[in-house]
Amino acid sequence: MKKVLITGSTGAIGEACAKYFHDNGYFVYLHYRNNKQKAKALNTQLQNSETVCFDILDKKNVIEKLENLELDVLVNNAGITKDKLFFWMEDDDWNDVINTSINGTYNVTKAVIKNMISRKNCSIVNIASVSGLIGNMGQTNYSAAKGAVIAFTKALSIEMGRYKIRVNAIAPGLIESEMTKNLDVKTIKNDISLKRIGKPEEVAECVFFWLTLQLMLPVRY
Repeated sequence: MKKVLITGSTGAIGEACAKYFHDNGYFVYLHYRNNKQKAKALNTQLQNSETVCFDILDKKNVIEKLENLELDVLVNNAGITKDKLFFWMEDDDWNDVINTSINGTYNVTKAVIKNMISRKNCSIVNIASVSGLIGNMGQTNYSAAKGAVIAFTKALSIEMGRYKIRVNAIAPGLIESEMTKNLDVKTIKNDISLKRIGKPEEVAECVFFWLTLQLMLPVRY
């Protein structure tokens, strides 16, 4: 049975990815930091799963939990938003978002990549955002962080191809989640072709579809 680790499994996208991978035959490692109750509840729902608790910003903690973990897929999903116009943005607003998205992604990927190289035919999917492609008002921190994730993905994919490890990023638009529940969705929907925001399950399908598609394609060296 193939194994996947999904960081931020208690978030909307993370939970959707966990369920989708599980329903498609994967053993799922459910990562959480603080939301133990939701992680345990999700673990109860999924027969082939296990919870794993660590702080993605604590490099020592990450290594202790993950360096011996054998994975076929890593989904770097954990992220936060602290939206504010740049003039009013505090240093902590900037640093927390940047550190979580890019340094957290680095720490987790660094901890598992050695075993992935040994196993070969593995895949890493990083959850970025459309904000990292086009920017978004009030999100200089988030846009910078997700833009960095996209650049990180491109560079790492070049390095890992020789080991038959595929590295890709998904850049969702606005998705129903705790992070977006307080937004004025009615106004935003007017600028969206489908006149609605996305659902976490749609992102999960995209992650899995891209993974499956890449497995059918030869690795480019």
